[in-house]
Amino acid sequence: MKNRCFYNADGDLLIVPQQGPLKVITEFGKFLIEPLEIIVIPSGIRFTVLVDGPSRGYMLEVYGTHFELPNLGPIGANGLANPRDFETSAAWFEDLDGIEYHVIGKYQGAFFQSIQNFSPFNVVAWHGNYCPFKYDLRKFMVINTVSFDHCDPSIFTVLTAPSTQEGVAIADFVIFPPRWGVAENTFRPPYYHRNCMSEYMGLIIGSYEAKEGGFRPGGASLHSMMTPHGPDFGCFEKASNVDLKPQRVADGTMEEKCF
Repeated sequence: MKNRCFYNADGDLLIVPQQGPLKVITEFGKFLIEPLEIIVIPSGIRFTVLVDGPSRGYMLEVYGTHFELPNLGPIGANGLANPRDFETSAAWFEDLDGIEYHVIGKYQGAFFQSIQNFSPFNVVAWHGNYCPFKYDLRKFMVINTVSFDHCDPSIFTVLTAPSTQEGVAIADFVIFPPRWGVAENTFRPPYYHRNCMSEYMGLIIGSYEAKEGGFRPGGASLHSMMTPHGPDFGCFEKASNVDLKPQRVADGTMEEKCF
Protein backbone atom coordinates (compact mmCIF):
# COMPACT_ATOMS: atom_id res chain seq x y z
CA MET A 1 0.00 0.00 0.00
CA LYS A 2 2.71 2.48 -0.99
CA ASN A 3 1.41 6.08 -1.00
CA ARG A 4 -2.06 4.78 -0.26
CA CYS A 5 -4.19 4.62 2.88
CA PHE A 6 -7.70 3.67 3.93
CA TYR A 7 -10.29 4.88 6.40
CA ASN A 8 -13.70 3.51 7.32
CA ALA A 9 -16.36 6.15 7.97
CA ASP A 10 -18.98 3.46 8.64
CA GLY A 11 -17.59 1.84 11.78
CA ASP A 12 -14.73 0.41 13.80
CA LEU A 13 -12.48 -2.37 12.50
CA LEU A 14 -11.06 -5.17 14.65
CA ILE A 15 -8.23 -7.02 12.87
CA VAL A 16 -6.99 -10.46 13.99
CA PRO A 17 -3.90 -11.65 12.08
CA GLN A 18 -3.60 -15.43 11.81
CA GLN A 19 -0.53 -15.77 9.58
CA GLY A 20 2.23 -13.23 9.15
CA PRO A 21 2.91 -9.99 11.04
CA LEU A 22 1.26 -6.74 9.99
CA LYS A 23 2.99 -3.38 10.02
CA VAL A 24 0.17 -0.91 10.56
CA ILE A 25 0.82 2.80 10.07
CA THR A 26 -1.78 5.23 11.40
CA GLU A 27 -2.10 8.98 11.84
CA PHE A 28 -1.00 8.39 15.45
CA GLY A 29 2.10 6.29 14.77
CA LYS A 30 3.18 2.73 13.99
CA PHE A 31 2.12 -0.71 15.23
CA LEU A 32 3.59 -4.17 14.72
CA ILE A 33 0.74 -6.68 15.02
CA GLU A 34 1.67 -10.37 15.14
CA PRO A 35 -0.54 -13.47 15.35
CA LEU A 36 -2.07 -13.72 18.86
CA GLU A 37 -2.35 -9.93 18.90
CA ILE A 38 -5.27 -7.79 17.73
CA ILE A 39 -5.67 -4.18 16.68
CA VAL A 40 -8.76 -1.97 16.79
CA ILE A 41 -8.92 0.96 14.39
CA PRO A 42 -11.80 3.30 15.24
CA SER A 43 -13.97 4.78 12.55
CA GLY A 44 -12.47 7.59 10.50
CA ILE A 45 -8.81 6.97 11.30
CA ARG A 46 -6.53 6.69 8.28
CA PHE A 47 -4.17 3.73 8.16
CA THR A 48 -2.12 1.58 5.84
CA VAL A 49 -0.91 -2.02 6.20
CA LEU A 50 2.47 -3.37 5.08
CA VAL A 51 3.40 -7.06 4.96
CA ASP A 52 6.66 -8.97 4.42
CA GLY A 53 5.13 -12.18 3.08
CA PRO A 54 1.96 -14.27 2.97
CA SER A 55 -0.58 -12.88 5.42
CA ARG A 56 -4.14 -13.72 6.39
CA GLY A 57 -6.51 -13.31 9.28
CA TYR A 58 -9.95 -12.17 10.33
CA MET A 59 -11.65 -8.78 10.43
CA LEU A 60 -14.77 -7.62 12.24
CA GLU A 61 -16.57 -4.38 11.41
CA VAL A 62 -19.19 -2.84 13.70
CA TYR A 63 -21.54 0.06 13.03
CA GLY A 64 -23.05 2.71 15.25
CA THR A 65 -20.98 1.86 18.32
CA HIS A 66 -17.40 1.31 19.44
CA PHE A 67 -15.52 -1.61 20.96
CA GLU A 68 -15.13 -1.40 24.72
CA LEU A 69 -14.32 -3.64 27.67
CA PRO A 70 -17.24 -5.73 28.95
CA ASN A 71 -18.92 -4.96 32.25
CA LEU A 72 -17.20 -7.25 34.75
CA GLY A 73 -20.17 -7.39 37.13
CA PRO A 74 -19.49 -9.66 40.14
CA ILE A 75 -15.98 -10.46 38.83
CA GLY A 76 -14.97 -7.10 40.30
CA ALA A 77 -12.26 -4.67 39.27
CA ASN A 78 -9.78 -7.05 37.64
CA GLY A 79 -10.05 -9.92 35.18
CA LEU A 80 -10.49 -10.86 31.53
CA ALA A 81 -8.76 -8.21 29.38
CA ASN A 82 -7.24 -5.72 31.80
CA PRO A 83 -6.99 -2.06 30.70
CA ARG A 84 -3.29 -1.91 31.59
CA ASP A 85 -2.45 -4.42 28.84
CA PHE A 86 -3.79 -2.38 25.92
CA GLU A 87 -1.17 -0.45 23.97
CA THR A 88 -1.22 2.60 21.74
CA SER A 89 1.15 3.17 18.84
CA ALA A 90 4.83 4.01 18.83
CA ALA A 91 5.24 7.69 17.90
CA TRP A 92 6.18 8.21 14.25
CA PHE A 93 5.46 10.58 11.38
CA GLU A 94 6.62 11.16 7.84
CA ASP A 95 7.14 14.49 6.09
CA LEU A 96 6.34 13.87 2.44
CA ASP A 97 4.93 16.35 -0.04
CA GLY A 98 4.93 16.83 -3.78
CA ILE A 99 3.72 13.25 -4.18
CA GLU A 100 0.55 11.56 -5.40
CA TYR A 101 -1.12 10.05 -2.35
CA HIS A 102 -4.36 8.08 -2.66
CA VAL A 103 -6.84 8.18 0.24
CA ILE A 104 -9.53 5.50 -0.03
CA GLY A 105 -12.61 5.88 2.14
CA LYS A 106 -15.61 3.70 2.88
CA TYR A 107 -18.89 5.53 3.50
CA GLN A 108 -22.37 4.00 3.63
CA GLY A 109 -21.02 0.80 2.10
CA ALA A 110 -19.46 2.49 -0.93
CA PHE A 111 -15.81 3.23 -1.63
CA PHE A 112 -14.45 6.63 -2.62
CA GLN A 113 -10.99 7.91 -3.49
CA SER A 114 -9.29 11.26 -3.20
CA ILE A 115 -5.78 12.24 -4.23
CA GLN A 116 -3.57 14.66 -2.32
CA ASN A 117 0.05 15.80 -2.60
CA PHE A 118 1.17 14.96 0.95
CA SER A 119 1.17 12.04 3.38
CA PRO A 120 -1.68 11.89 5.93
CA PHE A 121 0.79 10.45 8.43
CA ASN A 122 2.32 13.86 9.14
CA VAL A 123 0.90 14.27 12.66
CA VAL A 124 3.77 15.19 14.97
CA ALA A 125 1.82 15.32 18.25
CA TRP A 126 -1.72 14.86 19.51
CA HIS A 127 -3.79 14.48 22.66
CA GLY A 128 -7.18 12.93 23.23
CA ASN A 129 -8.90 9.62 23.93
CA TYR A 130 -9.90 8.40 20.45
CA CYS A 131 -7.11 6.37 18.90
CA PRO A 132 -6.20 2.90 17.60
CA PHE A 133 -4.91 0.32 20.06
CA LYS A 134 -3.50 -3.21 20.18
CA TYR A 135 -3.82 -6.08 22.65
CA ASP A 136 -1.88 -9.30 23.19
CA LEU A 137 -4.40 -12.13 23.62
CA ARG A 138 -1.89 -14.08 25.74
CA LYS A 139 -2.41 -11.53 28.52
CA PHE A 140 -6.09 -12.42 28.90
CA MET A 141 -6.94 -13.43 32.48
CA VAL A 142 -9.23 -16.45 32.18
CA ILE A 143 -12.25 -16.79 34.48
CA ASN A 144 -13.87 -20.24 34.49
CA THR A 145 -15.78 -22.72 36.64
CA VAL A 146 -13.86 -24.45 39.44
CA SER A 147 -16.75 -26.69 40.53
CA PHE A 148 -19.13 -28.07 37.88
CA ASP A 149 -21.04 -27.27 34.68
CA HIS A 150 -20.03 -25.19 31.70
CA CYS A 151 -19.73 -21.39 31.67
CA ASP A 152 -21.33 -19.46 28.84
CA PRO A 153 -18.70 -18.28 26.32
CA SER A 154 -19.42 -14.67 27.27
CA ILE A 155 -17.08 -15.27 30.22
CA PHE A 156 -14.24 -15.16 27.66
CA THR A 157 -15.20 -11.77 26.18
CA VAL A 158 -12.23 -9.57 25.30
CA LEU A 159 -14.15 -6.65 23.78
CA THR A 160 -17.81 -5.90 23.21
CA ALA A 161 -19.65 -3.50 20.93
CA PRO A 162 -22.81 -2.70 22.91
CA SER A 163 -26.16 -1.84 21.42
CA THR A 164 -28.63 0.72 22.75
CA GLN A 165 -30.41 -2.10 24.63
CA GLU A 166 -28.88 -2.85 28.01
CA GLY A 167 -27.18 -6.25 28.09
CA VAL A 168 -27.42 -6.81 24.33
CA ALA A 169 -24.33 -6.49 22.16
CA ILE A 170 -24.04 -5.80 18.47
CA ALA A 171 -20.93 -8.00 18.57
CA ASP A 172 -18.76 -9.66 21.20
CA PHE A 173 -15.15 -10.62 20.50
CA VAL A 174 -14.52 -13.80 22.50
CA ILE A 175 -11.46 -16.06 22.74
CA PHE A 176 -10.92 -19.61 24.03
CA PRO A 177 -7.35 -19.43 25.36
CA PRO A 178 -5.21 -22.10 27.07
CA ARG A 179 -6.57 -22.81 30.56
CA TRP A 180 -7.28 -25.52 33.13
CA GLY A 181 -10.42 -27.64 32.97
CA VAL A 182 -11.44 -28.90 36.42
CA ALA A 183 -15.25 -29.21 36.35
CA GLU A 184 -16.58 -32.36 38.06
CA ASN A 185 -19.53 -34.49 36.88
CA THR A 186 -19.57 -32.43 33.71
CA PHE A 187 -19.32 -32.83 29.95
CA ARG A 188 -16.46 -30.38 29.61
CA PRO A 189 -16.36 -29.46 25.90
CA PRO A 190 -18.95 -27.02 24.52
CA TYR A 191 -22.18 -29.04 24.57
CA TYR A 192 -24.92 -29.08 21.94
CA HIS A 193 -26.70 -25.76 22.02
CA ARG A 194 -28.40 -22.91 20.20
CA ASN A 195 -27.50 -19.24 20.55
CA CYS A 196 -29.57 -16.07 20.62
CA MET A 197 -26.83 -14.49 18.46
CA SER A 198 -25.04 -15.69 15.33
CA GLU A 199 -21.64 -17.23 16.02
CA TYR A 200 -18.65 -16.88 13.72
CA MET A 201 -15.53 -18.71 14.83
CA GLY A 202 -11.96 -18.72 13.56
CA LEU A 203 -8.83 -20.54 14.68
CA ILE A 204 -5.53 -18.70 15.08
CA ILE A 205 -3.27 -21.59 16.16
CA GLY A 206 -3.62 -25.18 17.40
CA SER A 207 -6.82 -27.20 17.23
CA TYR A 208 -10.38 -26.77 18.48
CA GLU A 209 -11.33 -29.06 21.37
CA ALA A 210 -14.79 -29.81 19.94
CA LYS A 211 -13.50 -30.62 16.43
CA GLU A 212 -9.88 -31.65 16.82
CA GLY A 213 -9.41 -33.00 13.30
CA GLY A 214 -11.81 -30.96 11.24
CA PHE A 215 -11.04 -27.35 12.03
CA ARG A 216 -7.71 -25.89 10.92
CA PRO A 217 -5.91 -22.61 11.67
CA GLY A 218 -7.13 -19.96 9.27
CA GLY A 219 -10.48 -21.70 8.85
CA ALA A 220 -13.86 -20.45 9.95
CA SER A 221 -17.35 -21.62 10.81
CA LEU A 222 -20.66 -19.79 11.01
CA HIS A 223 -23.71 -20.83 12.99
CA SER A 224 -26.61 -18.47 12.48
CA MET A 225 -28.89 -17.49 15.33
CA MET A 226 -30.79 -20.46 16.79
CA THR A 227 -28.99 -23.00 14.58
CA PRO A 228 -28.17 -26.15 16.64
CA HIS A 229 -24.48 -27.07 16.79
CA GLY A 230 -21.97 -28.79 19.04
CA PRO A 231 -18.95 -31.13 19.19
CA ASP A 232 -18.30 -33.85 16.64
CA PHE A 233 -18.92 -37.53 17.47
CA GLY A 234 -15.29 -38.29 18.34
CA CYS A 235 -15.15 -35.45 20.83
CA PHE A 236 -18.51 -36.49 22.31
CA GLU A 237 -17.38 -40.10 22.83
CA LYS A 238 -14.05 -39.10 24.32
CA ALA A 239 -15.45 -36.48 26.71
CA SER A 240 -18.32 -38.74 27.78
CA ASN A 241 -15.94 -41.46 29.00
CA VAL A 242 -12.82 -39.59 30.11
CA ASP A 243 -11.57 -39.66 33.71
CA LEU A 244 -12.34 -36.14 34.94
CA LYS A 245 -8.99 -35.11 36.34
CA PRO A 246 -7.73 -31.53 36.16
CA GLN A 247 -6.24 -31.05 32.72
CA ARG A 248 -4.93 -28.34 30.48
CA VAL A 249 -7.38 -27.26 27.79
CA ALA A 250 -6.38 -25.74 24.47
CA ASP A 251 -2.64 -25.63 25.16
CA GLY A 252 -1.01 -24.11 22.10
CA THR A 253 -4.46 -23.11 20.86
CA MET A 254 -6.28 -19.83 20.44
CA GLU A 255 -9.77 -19.66 18.99
CA GLU A 256 -11.78 -16.51 18.51
CA LYS A 257 -15.51 -15.99 18.18
CA CYS A 258 -17.63 -13.08 17.10
CA PHE A 259 -21.28 -13.10 18.11
